[in-house]
Amino acid sequence: MLLLEILLLTLLAGLSMPAGALVARLEHIHPRWLEKEFRHSVIAFGGGALLSAVALVLVPDGIEHLNTRMALIWFLLGGLVFMLIDVLLNLFKTSASQLVAMLADFIPESIALGAAFALGGSNGLLLALLIGLQNMPEGFNAFRELRHSSHYSANRIIVTFALMALLGPVAGLVGFIWLAAYPAFVSAVMLFAAGGILYSVFQDIAPQARLARHWGPPMGAVLGFALGIAGHMLTV
Repeated sequence: MLLLEILLLTLLAGLSMPAGALVARLEHIHPRWLEKEFRHSVIAFGGGALLSAVALVLVPDGIEHLNTRMALIWFLLGGLVFMLIDVLLNLFKTSASQLVAMLADFIPESIALGAAFALGGSNGLLLALLIGLQNMPEGFNAFRELRHSSHYSANRIIVTFALMALLGPVAGLVGFIWLAAYPAFVSAVMLFAAGGILYSVFQDIAPQARLARHWGPPMGAVLGFALGIAGHMLTV
């Protein structure tokens, strides 16, 4: 039963990526300024959800089984690896930077989710909720990036995102079956993901979310984090 729950939660969290892409495809809001503010608010909402995952789950659970030195090493390593990915994407001028960033968040978080259930922690459900909350805006943003900078059709992008969602259950199973016996390694994965996510928020999401003389996007980030707090308080 627990195994089925992990498969279902990781799949639903992953399916929020094509759901976000569908919203981006159907996005036709008038007047033009409102459409622009909505788009930036969605991006900021994803940033708030990512920050809540870092602050409420990944770092608190990650430091539980590691000493200070190892915790800092894995956290900083996550940031450095995501920075290296960013540099390589920029070097090769790929049109899929948001797509890669989305997967780089989703896979280690799904591994951590499976391991959290195996270890009997109370944060597995919360982590699944936060993964879903952040994947929808990331899917929205990645869809727009691919549509504007590649020749891929909208349907092909959405189907690709749906297939990518299947990686969630696979990663969740890895965490549940093989990594739960190594809580220190699971903690390392969580801190690695946290460092990478924090880098992504300030490198990619926050700069894209800002609009001069508009105040909706920052409140989108607050709302994203607020939903993380609500989920934390309801599941603990």
